[in-house]
Amino acid sequence: MESHATRKRICLICEGSYPYVAGGVSTWIQMLVEQFPDHDFIIWSIATNRKEMGQYKYTLPSNLIDIRTVYLEDHPFQPGPEKTRLTPDEQQALEALILDDTAGIAWQSILDLIQRHRQHLVDVLMGEAFFKLAVKLYQQDYSRTVFNDYLWNLRSMYFPLMKVLADDIPAADLYHAVSTGYAGLIGSVAAHVTGRPLLITEHGIYTREREEEIIKAEWVIGDFKKLWIHFFYKLARIAYLKADRVIALFEQNRNLQVELGCPPGKTQVIPNGVDWAVFSALPEPARNRDFIRVGAVVRVVPIKDIKTMLLAFDHAQKHFPQLELVICGPVDEDPDYTRECQQLLAELGTKQVSFAGRIQVRDHIAGFDLMLLTSISEGQPLAVMEGMAAGIAQIATHVGACQELLQGTGSDDLGAAGLVVPVMDVERIALAIVDLAHHPARRRQMGQAGQTRIQRLYQKQDFLRQYEALYRNWLATTPPSQGD
Repeated sequence: MESHATRKRICLICEGSYPYVAGGVSTWIQMLVEQFPDHDFIIWSIATNRKEMGQYKYTLPSNLIDIRTVYLEDHPFQPGPEKTRLTPDEQQALEALILDDTAGIAWQSILDLIQRHRQHLVDVLMGEAFFKLAVKLYQQDYSRTVFNDYLWNLRSMYFPLMKVLADDIPAADLYHAVSTGYAGLIGSVAAHVTGRPLLITEHGIYTREREEEIIKAEWVIGDFKKLWIHFFYKLARIAYLKADRVIALFEQNRNLQVELGCPPGKTQVIPNGVDWAVFSALPEPARNRDFIRVGAVVRVVPIKDIKTMLLAFDHAQKHFPQLELVICGPVDEDPDYTRECQQLLAELGTKQVSFAGRIQVRDHIAGFDLMLLTSISEGQPLAVMEGMAAGIAQIATHVGACQELLQGTGSDDLGAAGLVVPVMDVERIALAIVDLAHHPARRRQMGQAGQTRIQRLYQKQDFLRQYEALYRNWLATTPPSQGD
């Protein structure tokens, strides 16, 4: 067997996901690592805190040789005994980082600054040089706001950035970030320092997702929303310009990447894929049950909008009492939100609703008559694709690739695999549930269309073949890394 010393090493960089969060991007990462046993993988994971993200949710493959985790809410930096004074070169580098969008940032100087002041980076943010830059930016764009509030927001923004940049870079032959944001940033810096290639795969468009969150957030007010949104757009542009290849899951997102500053020649579309043979072989749902079972394979978190799901199901059940809803997915990622959902359910008094927790999808999906997704943001949801492969009609909100998956593209003559409904539209979602509950023949027709569409366009083997080619191409010219 080939030794680890001669095997190529790929560093997968992820934020808020693997191996601490189940489903979605994490499942995709697990599948990728398992399918390339001839390569060694390192996970460089950015997590919020040790309490919420301290336990692995996956059995780690044998070729996953290391996991590095940066916890953003850890505070290892202590004030120094004296005021931190930056050299002229360091001041210039800090100014480029804060005031320049992309091209003028001197990354080596920034890294030198961080390494020199590594144990006292809080002093950099509290120091005179940072204060002067804050005043300069404030006078340019934010002078109508309260300066102390503005300064607090700016420091809150750059502390986690410096924290991730202070982490040691794992030795690898290829860096592969699975988003922009902080993951794309440290991937860009790793590629810059080591001279190794950088790939980026975006499942959703990170900057758009953060923008939606910030607009709705209560902790950011007024003009400071613009400040935070601009910050995340800057991180995306940095990553897009540094990356050797930027992958989207579908054409609409590739166009968005270009719109956000990614050079078109770097972009590529690689759709997700599922194991069609496994899911298509599952038995059809039993037809003699007293209830129509609606299945939702989804994490119980705000971005999946479980509250709208519960409200819509309650409304639908009033028109079609023989409905039941089974929500399958982790309930421990956001305990407060889970409690709010359960409280809403109790207030509604809705019957025949259950939370099954984390499950093995293939063991339960055949029991669904139709499937429901009410997310406010998605990329190309694997749960929808697995349901389609199993021949189950879908209802999904108009987010990410759901329209393309369920309705096809202009060259696709297969017909609808389900219904696409507006985000947060309780009435329209309820009507869609009632419509498909009343029409079993239509559900079967949609299930057949979805199954065929997955077979033609979204098979796991095709997805893996394209990543194998990518890895082979970008690893071809790099000698094996020597590890740490």
